Amino acid sequence: MKELNTQRDVWQVLREYTPARIAQGRVGVSLPTGANLLFQLDHARARDAVHCPFNATQFASDYRAKFSTEQAALILQSEAADRAQYLQRPDLGRRLADAQWHELRQTANNAQPFDIAIVVADGLSSAAVEHHALALLEFIVPAVHAQKLKLAPLCIATQARVAIGDDIGEALKARLVVVLIGERPGLSSPDSLGAYITYAPKRACSDAQRNCISNIRSGGLSYQQASDTAMYLIRSALKKSLSGVGLKDESVLLDGQTTKHIPFFKPSK
Repeated sequence: MKELNTQRDVWQVLREYTPARIAQGRVGVSLPTGANLLFQLDHARARDAVHCPFNATQFASDYRAKFSTEQAALILQSEAADRAQYLQRPDLGRRLADAQWHELRQTANNAQPFDIAIVVADGLSSAAVEHHALALLEFIVPAVHAQKLKLAPLCIATQARVAIGDDIGEALKARLVVVLIGERPGLSSPDSLGAYITYAPKRACSDAQRNCISNIRSGGLSYQQASDTAMYLIRSALKKSLSGVGLKDESVLLDGQTTKHIPFFKPSK
């Protein structure tokens, strides 16, 4: 009688440490039905993250309620008319319509100079913004105020790419812009949020002039870690008058075997 192989597959042990698609098994030359169905489910979630519309009006209302502010958030749209055009013409998603640009410039002319402009943009994952942007702002906004930095009205941009922050920051005459945006969804992370920091924003800034904090989500970078890193980069950028490849993230301190983030602000519970 043939003995059963009771030895555990070593690949199954590795699956406990990563959401990557390893050790899926096989039936002949194909995937097992269960693994194939899970792949289709994750693919559908990634597509939904891209195509589901972002409710900017509701987000603005939630922001005002959360921070008890009378200052209205500004709802903006890129030059992309709809989602289809946004996906086919990335260049349009990077630009703000001229009429809205001039409206923002008027806002800047009627106010004291802004140190920081924060832009919340749907990007390629509205799910990321809806799940994480407001929670991250609960850390960042009080931390900015604690540093006595002048914050511009929150801008919420739809059909937007990262570079739309350059237009918005320039129009508001902000010294620095922070863009919170939904990242390109993956099969294991359809709701990953990114934060992009640019000093002296203006149209035609290159990606080399930005600092990026990526993978902000459950199972990724926590809100506290993302906020600590963002505040370190913001303070350093304003002090050194630069951002991007010339500005390194040195906020992490190594102490023996442990890694510690310098906390800037922890919201009260």
